Amino acid sequence: MAKFELTLPKMGESVAEATITNWLKNVGDTIAADEAVLEIATDKVDSEVPSEVSGVLTEILFNVNDVVQVGQVIAYIETEAGAAVATPVAETTTPVAAETAAHVAELEKSVAAAVESVATPVDFSDSDKFFSPLVKNIAKEEGVSLTELESIAGTGKDGRVTKNDILEYVEKKKNGQLSVASAQSSTVTAPKPVTPTTNNQQPATKATPVSVNGGDEIVEMDRMRKLISGYMVQSVQTSAHVQSFIEVDVTNIVKWRDKVKSAFEKREGEKLTFTPIFMEAVAKALKDFPMMNISVDGEYIIKKKNINLGMAAALPNGNLIVPVIKNADQLNLVGMAKAVNDLGNRAKAGKLKPDDTQGGTYTVTNVGTFGSVFGTPIINQPQVGILALGAIRKVPAVIETPEGDFIGIRQKMFLSHSYDHRVVDGALGGSFVKRVAEYLEAFDVNRDY
Repeated sequence: MAKFELTLPKMGESVAEATITNWLKNVGDTIAADEAVLEIATDKVDSEVPSEVSGVLTEILFNVNDVVQVGQVIAYIETEAGAAVATPVAETTTPVAAETAAHVAELEKSVAAAVESVATPVDFSDSDKFFSPLVKNIAKEEGVSLTELESIAGTGKDGRVTKNDILEYVEKKKNGQLSVASAQSSTVTAPKPVTPTTNNQQPATKATPVSVNGGDEIVEMDRMRKLISGYMVQSVQTSAHVQSFIEVDVTNIVKWRDKVKSAFEKREGEKLTFTPIFMEAVAKALKDFPMMNISVDGEYIIKKKNINLGMAAALPNGNLIVPVIKNADQLNLVGMAKAVNDLGNRAKAGKLKPDDTQGGTYTVTNVGTFGSVFGTPIINQPQVGILALGAIRKVPAVIETPEGDFIGIRQKMFLSHSYDHRVVDGALGGSFVKRVAEYLEAFDVNRDY
């Protein structure tokens, strides 16, 4: 029998794990090469995992909602050579039917045992402590009880148990360095707090219930909304957010787009929006100020070689996703328009690939789409800046001419720049957004596209 190991594939930069959302195949099902076996969800996008070979699915190692690491074996598939043995119907008429049935029965028992072991996870809901999905998954795999898990002294923020903490605990337990008695004693010495705490983080979740009456509707957050919620809170806690605002005269851009948008669509087969024009200006400004095109890793600053612009996009269900335009500084306006339209359309259709949301070095969000004049966006970690584009409005403005100053109607918008004050000071953050404004105001109305 040839047994193929189906592993969780690599899904782009910084993606280390995924959550299983749905098994498309069951044990005993025949699978063709490149056929989808299961659906997964990362912190950025949903995707399918196909099989590299043809055969029969013989064993599933993880259940729905389990967190799996990249490269980890998630299922076993018997290839064509062993598929006939795994299918009892095809063998019932042969002289060795009894032997085959015994093999099948033994295989079914092993599969049932594996499924049962995975299907009885430890219930962590009774704990007041926060444990990450990765830590919970390791605890389930290694048979670490909730009592043991709560007894581990975490080295993470606010005493949280990290991956290294639980792996160290498991290693000591396997080597006999940690007895059951010691685990129990550590649990006794660390009871749940009954006296008022100095910080109100732990009691806040359960001590202040929300009042609900008969007319209220309770709606559970979907998976993506839970992830977004966690990332937003994490970003605010990680970066020292500060903002700079600047008003930009985009009259020339509006006039030029109105003049060429029909011809552009006929020639290129793409709609010309304002977004690629703004993205072009941001990419130019990042080349002028490379210290805005960085990320932070602890006490180190990583200067990014490529300029990859994230483009925040609203999904039909109200959630948010940030596809990335790779090497944006190397694209002309036509290429930028095609990239913007392609990513935007696939985001709305739910057809983005995991790599489409990875590798961003700076993010732009268009709050003007919904009528907002300006906003204070939250940084997309581990980046250090994000630019919000406000709505374009007709406003009275002073126009300076050689003959004197006049009042006229101009098309203007606000740029809102949020940046990480840990590594970006006001001079750099303000100079960067001012440079973006200068590129926009100097737009050539006679330029070709």
